[in-house]
Amino acid sequence: MIIVQAPLRISFFGGGTDFPAYFLKNGGCVLSTAIDKYIYVTIKRRFDDLIRIGYTKTEIVESVDEIQHELIRECFRITGMPPGVEITTMGDIPAGTGLGSSSTVTVGVLNAMYAYQKKFVHPKLLAEQACEIETEILKRPIGYQDQYIAALGDFRLIAFEKTGIVHSHVISLDPAIKHRLNENLLLFYTGKKRAAETILSEQQENIQNKLPILSQLKQLAISAVEELQKGDIDCIGHMLNESWNLKKQLASGISNNSIDDFYTKAINSGALGGKLTGAGGGGFLLIYCPYGKRDLVRNALHELREIPIRLEESGSKIIFDYRS
Repeated sequence: MIIVQAPLRISFFGGGTDFPAYFLKNGGCVLSTAIDKYIYVTIKRRFDDLIRIGYTKTEIVESVDEIQHELIRECFRITGMPPGVEITTMGDIPAGTGLGSSSTVTVGVLNAMYAYQKKFVHPKLLAEQACEIETEILKRPIGYQDQYIAALGDFRLIAFEKTGIVHSHVISLDPAIKHRLNENLLLFYTGKKRAAETILSEQQENIQNKLPILSQLKQLAISAVEELQKGDIDCIGHMLNESWNLKKQLASGISNNSIDDFYTKAINSGALGGKLTGAGGGGFLLIYCPYGKRDLVRNALHELREIPIRLEESGSKIIFDYRS
């Protein structure tokens, strides 16, 4: 049996500039981090040549072509994985909540399948193949940042060149600064899943009309790193506020009256900024709040469930490997 752990993520700045339709013409840049919430993928040999897949549904099929789970089906094809196995996926957080779960599943399944076949694959290749599956094969309207964070982990500035080359740099912070950043980030579940593809499809269609906004979002990612490395932690909060107001202009449905009300309550209670993670419309509300104001913000958002998080250094990795 092989068990792989792959981290979910929160994206701070630059979301939308990681769409190929944008960065292949303009270049893109995002600031994102892995967090200590995970997708787990298990894979083991069956006694027969069938394929069993367990997620929110259970599939037992004879051939790869019969697999309904698109991501797992394409992982079989790209890795050359043979039948006669059982694969399960489990998550700490529900899918469709804006923490990059689909891409994390893809990266985790690829990693597990290669490990099962005793093939070493560099994490960057896992990210590249996950991008290929999601955007080129399945034509999903998503960007490239989630796959890289799931594969590589850590707190990263990821640059997407016009040539299609992706550069990823770990943001090194003084341990005390990193600790303060961890303490000042609060994550609340709004209780609402959302149809990300609808929002992202509209956002993708709007790219040419939103170029000035996307340029500002990209610059915020770069500026935030510069300020963090100077020791200015609160810049994250102020810039998140600016970024959220820009992001809401990219497509309809990114926010709504309920989300705006929660956000206003957080700001009025001492938070400096925040955003919905992922495409928007629901999922998780990320809030940056100076340490001394945390309880005030928590009281203001008492209707929402807080999910404790920490920044995660590791990307997708094998945590159990037993072969009889």
